[in-house]
Amino acid sequence: MLTVLYVHAIATVLAPLLVRRWGRQAFYPLALAPAGSLVWLTLNWPGAGEQTLHIDWVPQLYMDITLRLDSLAAIMSVLVLGVGTLVLLYCAEYFHHADGHTEKRLPSFAAELVAFSGAMFGLVCSDNTLLLYLFWELTTVLSFLLVGHYAERATSRRAATQALLVTTAGGLAMLTGIIMLGTLAGTYRLSDLVANAPTGTTSSVAVVLVLIGALSKSAIVPMHFWLPGAMAAPTPVSAYLHAAAMVKAGVYLIARMTPGFADHQPWRPTVVALGLATLLLAGWRAVREYDLKLILAFGTVSQLGLITVMVGAGGGDLMLAGLAMLCAHAMFKAALFMVVGIIDHATGTRDIRKLAWLGRRSPVLLGIAVAAAASMAGLPPFLGFVAKEADFETLWHSPTLGGSAPFVLATVAFGSVFTMIYSLRFLHGAFARKGLPSPTIRVAEMHRPSIGFLLPPGILAVAGLGFGLLPNALDHAIADYTATMPGSSGYHLALWHGVNFPLVLSAAIVATGAAAFGLRHRLERFRVPYLPLGNADRMYDAAIRGADRFAVRLTAFTQRGSIPTTQAMILSTLAVLPIAVLLLGERDQPELRWWNSPIQVVVGLIVLAAAISATVMRNRLAAVLVVGVTGYGCGTLYIFYGAPDLALTQFLVETLTLVVFLLVLRTLPAESDATHMKRHRLPRALLATAVGSSVTALAVYAMAARNTRPLAELLPDAAYYRGHGANTVNVLLVDIRAWDTLGEISVLLVAATGVASMVFRHRRFGSAPRVPKDHPSTPDTTWLRGSDLRDPRHRSLVLEVATRMIFPLIMVLSVYFFFAGHNTPGGGFAGGLTAGLALVLRYLAGGRYELGETLPLDAGKVLGAGLTLSAGTATASLLLGAPVLSSAVVKFTLPLLGSVKVVTALFFDLGVYLIVVGLVLDILRSLGAKVDEELYAPREVATR
Repeated sequence: MLTVLYVHAIATVLAPLLVRRWGRQAFYPLALAPAGSLVWLTLNWPGAGEQTLHIDWVPQLYMDITLRLDSLAAIMSVLVLGVGTLVLLYCAEYFHHADGHTEKRLPSFAAELVAFSGAMFGLVCSDNTLLLYLFWELTTVLSFLLVGHYAERATSRRAATQALLVTTAGGLAMLTGIIMLGTLAGTYRLSDLVANAPTGTTSSVAVVLVLIGALSKSAIVPMHFWLPGAMAAPTPVSAYLHAAAMVKAGVYLIARMTPGFADHQPWRPTVVALGLATLLLAGWRAVREYDLKLILAFGTVSQLGLITVMVGAGGGDLMLAGLAMLCAHAMFKAALFMVVGIIDHATGTRDIRKLAWLGRRSPVLLGIAVAAAASMAGLPPFLGFVAKEADFETLWHSPTLGGSAPFVLATVAFGSVFTMIYSLRFLHGAFARKGLPSPTIRVAEMHRPSIGFLLPPGILAVAGLGFGLLPNALDHAIADYTATMPGSSGYHLALWHGVNFPLVLSAAIVATGAAAFGLRHRLERFRVPYLPLGNADRMYDAAIRGADRFAVRLTAFTQRGSIPTTQAMILSTLAVLPIAVLLLGERDQPELRWWNSPIQVVVGLIVLAAAISATVMRNRLAAVLVVGVTGYGCGTLYIFYGAPDLALTQFLVETLTLVVFLLVLRTLPAESDATHMKRHRLPRALLATAVGSSVTALAVYAMAARNTRPLAELLPDAAYYRGHGANTVNVLLVDIRAWDTLGEISVLLVAATGVASMVFRHRRFGSAPRVPKDHPSTPDTTWLRGSDLRDPRHRSLVLEVATRMIFPLIMVLSVYFFFAGHNTPGGGFAGGLTAGLALVLRYLAGGRYELGETLPLDAGKVLGAGLTLSAGTATASLLLGAPVLSSAVVKFTLPLLGSVKVVTALFFDLGVYLIVVGLVLDILRSLGAKVDEELYAPREVATR
């Protein structure tokens, strides 16, 4: 099973390369991935047993990789892999006039389609609900990309966004339910949850949340509207995702959970009621449409409602009939969507009002369509008939539905009349002569489809006939899953059960549907010109518009364009909300120790005095400097408490922050407006006091709430023996909490990009300006090459000389901090800050040209290289047998040096180092060099 996923992953990576190389012909080799996987599945069919694969990953979070292949997963996998193979073959002809060059998104389309096949296989084989959810959302994202393939079309973008929002919202509800069930049961193993389903009110709520996710995925009312909209996708996507694969994911999850949860109070009423409503509503909509794809789309929604009722009502016989209908539906509906694609490809239209005589022009296509539509309508001897007979028989004798069984059966029969009508509507609308003496213009000018184009739908249509004539193989495969379920009477699929009630009912449905279609012109006078229940698509639009209006109003209220106002609201929330929760909840009595030595009191008083001074000073530079004093004071307190790493980082960050403030202050007036300061001084003082008090109170009560051994006492040993380093702080950042660090440096990268985009306003790439090669230098007086292009009034020879001498020493110190940080104070962050300060010194001494001479690199590329290196360490750790983003040790022997031990965390730290350097370089380019260019360039040019 893992190999199947690997094969699809490799094919996904190779797909863009193959399409760019061979064009649409690349779909043929790409089809080998699902085809080979289907062969493996056939040779390793689980039968009545199961195959499992378990890999521990994060057992504390129940995040293990558990795959399980039983009969239900195998049946779904056959549909996913088999139809996936045919769809890829179909794509080679569908994109007949396109290749990797004429259609730019074809390479990514191929990759996404192959990836979807692998994601669906992983979904149906996942036995860990969290892993299942991962594949679930992966199919959602891939569906979004595939539906939005024609991104230049507004309809495609809207359909893709709509499908994404609806299915993602359902998926989030399902995730909540999964976590609730896992917490109640103490396991996230799906097979264990079904075997020992938790009970109670919480369990019922969780079940409803899981059903929301499943029903939204399978387009069940009231979340059915996204599927017809998704018909904006290319036809291969509709044939695969919206007929055989993605929309079956929700039905699959219901079928998987029904044995354990069908008797939960909300399960059966929810599944049956919504399934029947979907069957009727979508069937009624299908007979009103004129677009062939929309007829099939609403028909798909209707039949998904029927399948949901069958697999979710509970009982082995109902499950058998439901899964038979699921298989039949995947075959005939995928074939019919492919037929529509051929019609659209050959004639340029899907409107049945523009088609006539198509059956005469393409009899083979007509034969395929008739076979698939007959199976959809439930006519013998096709599998659709066998499954429909099974539906009627098992519903009529269902013990789980009890007294409601006749009502459910009558509703299903009524919905089946709609199925018969839209099946005839499809065939007549696409292929009939319609009383016209000659073909329509579209049909007359059509090109005949090739054999390769007709083969995939033909195979599916023949398969529907073959399984209808010989349903025993399918019956045995499904029975392996349903035989042990309650409510299983031993019913078997068969083409002929004799003259019985289901046969008579089927004949009545066929006759009624045919008569209704024959009298369609007379019945049109009773047609309602509007949708009595409203248009769900318009309701969705209204809901989105309402959400947008609410968001605009809320944003206008909370963010008025004033940075102080926005910051005040954030800080007010920080001050009020935690304290309110603390006052209303339980809390332990804290024990306070104000200081350990008199020196701490002195430092504290200095910090307090500096903080108060910053609030009363009008001079911006002086205020920034005294704010810096508070930061250096905090760093000094860290030293007293034995935290040299924190102190070092605090000093470096404070110094860099001061420089950034100074760069910004150049563009502002020297002093703040006195009237403005007096007007807002009191509210700001109160807010600052409240924030400081709340943070202090939270820290004090959090320390008082500790009742076990502090985690800090365990960290030194964990850092040394597991992270292979003596500096606990650094090992914590690059190993134990490496995921957090990766997120934090990603935020740093985004912040640097944001600053650069605001300053440069167009493109952020490029290095700082350099001295032209033909510029005459004056080595007698120029210690820094860049300063030669600087205004003499801004030059300081003493600073240039000092910088020339000190810069190498600072860089050596930076490298020392980097390499020594794993065992002594330092690390990639401290080393990067030190190197950044060295760049700051060169910039201050020599100007923007000197910055380009010092590091002639694009800051964006430095940032990208750092993030790539840090993230790539995750893969390196896995290849060396260690968990993701943790330290793996590589030992080797070198001449003279002897035994050498290298920890992979070093490369993660190197990524942090590069990101910090890139961040400083980007700030100096944007807030420094760019501002210099705007402020001083005209004067420098005039001077030269």
